[in-house]
Amino acid sequence: MSFTVRAGEIAGIIGPNGSGKSTILKLIANILYPTAGQISIRGSVSAMLELGAGFDPEFTGRENVFLVGSFLGLSVQDVRQHYDEIVDFAELGAFIDQPVKHYSSGMYVRLGFSTVMALHPEILLVDEALSVGDEHFKHKCEKKLSELRDSGATIILVTHSMPVVRKLCSKAMWIDHGQCLFEGSAEDVADCYLARVAELEGLTSDALP
Repeated sequence: MSFTVRAGEIAGIIGPNGSGKSTILKLIANILYPTAGQISIRGSVSAMLELGAGFDPEFTGRENVFLVGSFLGLSVQDVRQHYDEIVDFAELGAFIDQPVKHYSSGMYVRLGFSTVMALHPEILLVDEALSVGDEHFKHKCEKKLSELRDSGATIILVTHSMPVVRKLCSKAMWIDHGQCLFEGSAEDVADCYLARVAELEGLTSDALP
């Protein structure tokens, strides 16, 4: 399986649970290493792969912003420069000074997404993070991803949401058992995938999102 995502593109990766979607992102992020083949990356990579990844549950939200920033190779001064932007976008209010072990899953996403996005990544990997937040924050995230794409960044988005694929992605891949079954425009891949799901469930594709 091979694919290319260029600067200024959002590529979606879809498929059933266990198909290898998250593994692809971990390979790109150098969390896992390929046993065969090559991965070529041009630019710095930032990733949101697991809920709360990189956070220390005993630290406050404020402290975790600096912690995550250090993991991304930023100095304290760099993080301070973007700190107000991060807090404003996250909309956590007084919770920013509470230990994150008391956060809901949606609050984790707010803080993690806000921190990564404020640092203007060149390549962003997102694994289902937007599925956890409320509708208001999802819309903010979608707008921010579009702005990041328009600035020339490369974004790879793993999701089960076909509306998100259609709305944000210019291209997509449907994978299953580590194999690419179909690659093409976001609309075509989403249509093909939903038709297959409908076939398996004995439905018409019109009954699926």
